[in-house]
Amino acid sequence: MAKPTKKILRSLAGETLPTPPIWMMRQAGRYLPEYRATRAQAGDFLSLCYNPELATEVTLQPIRRYGFDAAILFADILLVPQAIGADLWFVTGEGPRLSTITTDADFAKLKGADDIHDHLAPIYQTVRNLAQELPDETTLIGFAGSPWTVATYMVAGRGTPDQGPAHALKAENPALFDALMVRLTEATITYLDMQIQAGAEVVKLFDSWAGSLKGDDLRKYAIEPAKQIITALKAKHPNVPIIAFPREAGQAYVGFAKTTGADCVAIDNSVSAEWVAKHVQVDGCVQGNLKSSHMVTGGRALVDETRAIVDALSSGPHIFNLGHGITPDADPENVQLMIDTVRSGGAG
Repeated sequence: MAKPTKKILRSLAGETLPTPPIWMMRQAGRYLPEYRATRAQAGDFLSLCYNPELATEVTLQPIRRYGFDAAILFADILLVPQAIGADLWFVTGEGPRLSTITTDADFAKLKGADDIHDHLAPIYQTVRNLAQELPDETTLIGFAGSPWTVATYMVAGRGTPDQGPAHALKAENPALFDALMVRLTEATITYLDMQIQAGAEVVKLFDSWAGSLKGDDLRKYAIEPAKQIITALKAKHPNVPIIAFPREAGQAYVGFAKTTGADCVAIDNSVSAEWVAKHVQVDGCVQGNLKSSHMVTGGRALVDETRAIVDALSSGPHIFNLGHGITPDADPENVQLMIDTVRSGGAG
């Protein structure tokens, strides 16, 4: 296999670069005026996700504006539950709503993991478009939500502060909850496999609510599904790197890459970059972990914290990113300041 030339792929292969590559979670989003204009053209969020031409356009917008080292497919983690039969809609100003899976009868109505592709065909077309249209130096990242995080939305019908409905269901009807997790794991494998076939060079698993799992539950519902998904994808696509993001996993970040087979672990900002260097980066590439609020407030604190993270993680493979997605109230000028700070040298 030829040695990768794109910066992100080099970091994912374990190379320590003098300047870390950079991209940003939710980099195509509401903080950009050009995104808001394209979303208005689409009509609503889901129409934008399922319109390959417009989804391609919003994915390319932050690449044109900032020259990030990677573009991440514009889609949503809840398209998979919709593809297996859940109703999905978005309430303006409040976020997603789904029909709930709380009984065996609800689960029985869901489709199998192999029946999702007609529904998700527009997403695969967006990936094909991006593979053709991105600059040669820009890596294309596909993604999916991890089964636990997706399941929390399917059980509650919406996002919740503590993922309480999912925790209650796995305690009260573990057989049903486990069946839902298996179905989501299988669907996630087939979905990401198709993204890779369409041209994704890297895929990322977002487990945004992993931090609400403790002890054996964390192993069973976050670590094991990630391992199953990564193992299955690596069997078909051994040279495609996989980034795992078990957000707020705390001590469970340690050893996560070795246990699951992930090529890189994305880190939130609840742990310090110095801790990450000592406990996580020893196993390979890490991604992160600037606090998203710096994209709102900017200034000297943004510059100092960006430099501190680059410096702390400079002895191993590192992809610079936020600790979570950029928020709609962020200032586009602060994104440019972050990029300029990273690329001008971490400790300067």
